[in-house]
Amino acid sequence: MIYPGATIARRRLLAAAALAAVPGARAGGTDAYAALRLPAMAVRSPESAVLLDVASTGERLVAVGERGVIALSDDGARRWRQAHSVPTSVTLTAVKFADSQQGWAVGHGGVVLATQDGGEQWTLLADGRLLAAQAEEAARRRPDLPGLAKEAALLVADGPDKPLLDLHVGGAGRLFVIGGYNLAFESADGGRNWRAALERMDNPKARHLNVVATRGDTWLIAGEQGLLMRSRDAGGSFRRLESPYAGSWFALIASGRSEWIVAGLRGRAYRSIDDGDSWTALDGAPPASFVSAAASSHDGEVLLANQAGQFFRARGGSPALAALAIPSLPPLTQAFPMADGGLLALTLAGIVRLPEKTVT
Repeated sequence: MIYPGATIARRRLLAAAALAAVPGARAGGTDAYAALRLPAMAVRSPESAVLLDVASTGERLVAVGERGVIALSDDGARRWRQAHSVPTSVTLTAVKFADSQQGWAVGHGGVVLATQDGGEQWTLLADGRLLAAQAEEAARRRPDLPGLAKEAALLVADGPDKPLLDLHVGGAGRLFVIGGYNLAFESADGGRNWRAALERMDNPKARHLNVVATRGDTWLIAGEQGLLMRSRDAGGSFRRLESPYAGSWFALIASGRSEWIVAGLRGRAYRSIDDGDSWTALDGAPPASFVSAAASSHDGEVLLANQAGQFFRARGGSPALAALAIPSLPPLTQAFPMADGGLLALTLAGIVRLPEKTVT
């Protein structure tokens, strides 16, 4: 099954590709998903690759993207090098760290990777085949949910062709990963063992789950066609929320002490101060889709990035977005405010490091 095309390669947009397949693979052949087990493509300048997400370990920046490329910087994004060992060459869509050494990344083909040394070396913990088997196990546990059995059977029949798009890293080794077509799985031991969570999703049409954000035991998931879901029990169960917009969401963040901001197609952005029960529009952006949301260096403010290469600041309490006065950039995939006041922009043309005080 091939996903609908999207306009840019973005971690929360389903990229138009054969997902885990490699160029030249035989249609229907045994090597159709060879990229799952092929090492990452070696590149001369990883900072020029299409990178979709970035995380900080404290002293190091780790960015992930197409063809399994993982780029590392130890000097504030001035110089980059490729990770020493990455066992897959599928597109990686999201990365998060628990501390300076332990991190996880997810990507196409249901891939989950882990590192224990700050991103230098990575191991493959799971792929779509393993996750499909866990979905089958969940269906056996819940014979009262015939829809779950059908969903699990489709995952097995389709093969590992679906992407994971985001992840939550909790305490004590808890991981929660989500993706296209209602993919939702969790691990309680850092990814050594997995359990399906598909049956917890209030998502009967199996819409894509694009992004997850958390504040304490309250979790929100935003996805395709306006899908919004909330958990009050730290991911134990989810219920749909009334969405203020029918288009897809690609950015979600818990901002400040009480706010949530969600944004997506056609420059739509909304704020909630009651955990998603109601939403207020944030105006001032052109009709270019938002692709990421990040906490600004200013407490309580959020930085939104869009496909047009623009950045907008959402200030607490203000109904309007404020555009940042920066040079024109290529289409963005992610924005990362840095501790020194600068801004790291991930674009389709590579990484751009904007000067200090850019976001002030």
